[in-house]
Amino acid sequence: MTTISGGSAVQGGYYLSKSNWEIFPIEKDGQKLPGQAAEHYVKLNTAAALMLMPVLGGLMVVFLPFIGLYLTAQAALRPLVGMFQRSAQDLAATVTPGWQPGEAHFTGKRSEEKAAEEAPSKETKLEELAKEIDAKRRS
Repeated sequence: MTTISGGSAVQGGYYLSKSNWEIFPIEKDGQKLPGQAAEHYVKLNTAAALMLMPVLGGLMVVFLPFIGLYLTAQAALRPLVGMFQRSAQDLAATVTPGWQPGEAHFTGKRSEEKAAEEAPSKETKLEELAKEIDAKRRS
């Protein structure tokens, strides 16, 4: 079977979409298939299309209740799953350490302990500033 891309100009006939199993009738030669180039179609002869249409309709009738049950269950369980997922993320955020094993720190920054030892305290800076102000007032 030859696969034809969507948007292509084709001869008249019936074309089955591989992505959504829908049959598209094309009335005249040169009309374009619906969809984008990513969508693929297969040309069916008339007898195959007439036999396939009731089968596809019957499959829809048979599976429609199951699809409805699935969508209802999904809509009912989504908030419940979201609640557990949020609480698990909150718990993981509180338990996770600030460091990651195997993480490398090649940034060239000093560690906090060394920076605290080397940096002059705020009181010494204030004392130096007070002395400078006194010296300027006296002169």
